[in-house]
Amino acid sequence: MDAFERLMEDFQRSSSWTEFGLIALCVALAFLITRGLRAQYGSVHSVWLGPTTLGGAMFPLLCLVLVATAQALLSHFQPVFWLRVATSILLSLAVIRFVVRVLAKTFPESTPARLFERIFSWLAWGVAVLASLGLLPGVMADLNSVHLPLGKTQVSLLTLIEGVISAGLMMIAVLWGAALFEQRVLNQVITDLSMRKVAMNLMRTVLITVGLLVSLSIVGVDLTALSVMGGAVGVGLGFGMQKIASNYVSGFLVLIERALRIGDNVRVDGFEGQITDIKTRFTVIRASNGRESIVPNETLITQRVENLTAFDQRFSLSTTIVVDLDSDVEQVTALLLAAARTQPRVLEKPAPFVQLVDILAHGLQFTLTYYINDPLNGQGNVRSAVNMAVLDGLRTAQVSLAVPAQRLSWPIDPEAQDAGRGDWRPMAAAKNGAAAADNP
Repeated sequence: MDAFERLMEDFQRSSSWTEFGLIALCVALAFLITRGLRAQYGSVHSVWLGPTTLGGAMFPLLCLVLVATAQALLSHFQPVFWLRVATSILLSLAVIRFVVRVLAKTFPESTPARLFERIFSWLAWGVAVLASLGLLPGVMADLNSVHLPLGKTQVSLLTLIEGVISAGLMMIAVLWGAALFEQRVLNQVITDLSMRKVAMNLMRTVLITVGLLVSLSIVGVDLTALSVMGGAVGVGLGFGMQKIASNYVSGFLVLIERALRIGDNVRVDGFEGQITDIKTRFTVIRASNGRESIVPNETLITQRVENLTAFDQRFSLSTTIVVDLDSDVEQVTALLLAAARTQPRVLEKPAPFVQLVDILAHGLQFTLTYYINDPLNGQGNVRSAVNMAVLDGLRTAQVSLAVPAQRLSWPIDPEAQDAGRGDWRPMAAAKNGAAAADNP
């Protein structure tokens, strides 16, 4: 009740219109400053400036600084209420906006990241409400009075919560620093995508480890006690986490040796596609039809992998047809070559070629082979265009496709065949029909 009474007393003694005017002035000034900065340095992917003037973390941060300054100055002359409330709200908004922007940039399509954003936002707004009402010190005192036994040490619930929050914020700051370093330094210095991925993974691992140790030391955790945990982790890696450790090391080997690089087209265990990302534990391969395959990095080291790209982007495609036996071989060959050469994506070197691959009982089998050097633009579309050109050429030249002969599993009526009536009914069916005609 004492806190509530003090809150009501501050509310009654404060000059609301003066504070509202200062808040509006601070918000307008922060908006103008943010708008000017975004016009000069803005970017859609920027954490601070964001896609819009109000979308980044810079606007609430500037509002917070200006409102806090106004609160500090006005509190020397009169009690403040609304400025204090605005400071708590803007502090929570600035922290939430920074966390959300960093997670959206680091994990753009992660469902757990979106869930963490919502939970963190609700917690931050709850802390802001408690701080605005003056109830936060009492809640912190109650949490500090609750102790949890961790071995021989008693840890208060407040210390545990502070440790989790500080570790989480430190990880967010580390991810933001790593992304900023990659954007401003690695992208400019290292041109090779695979080596850039190696440097980024190493730097992120080191920064996360250092940030976690620093956050634990800030809340008073004895780091020497982590030696036992380190031994347990080592034993776990030796027994239960062999595959994870193997995939982790294999991912670095793949990136360092550069036998496979991001953008290569590969075939792994019958699955063919393009490598879109090489993560620490697995590699993502996307097929031309949009399907993705998650391949453990250990598989790329221990099993056979066909690199269909290597240093040559040429892809071979083929079309097979069967024409009548009496067709002109040279004419069909010319038609097929013309159909391939009319397509702009088909390469002239190596040139398309046609082979008479088989002589069947019902026709001649030809295979047209041609090459493209832009498989990322699709393979089925160019194959379809070539097939339609082949079909148009055959129809124009009146070259017929062969039709396999159909075999009947029953004897044919020789009288109907000799008579030339074209009646290919089975013998029994023909005789039964004749008997029915004689005896109506």
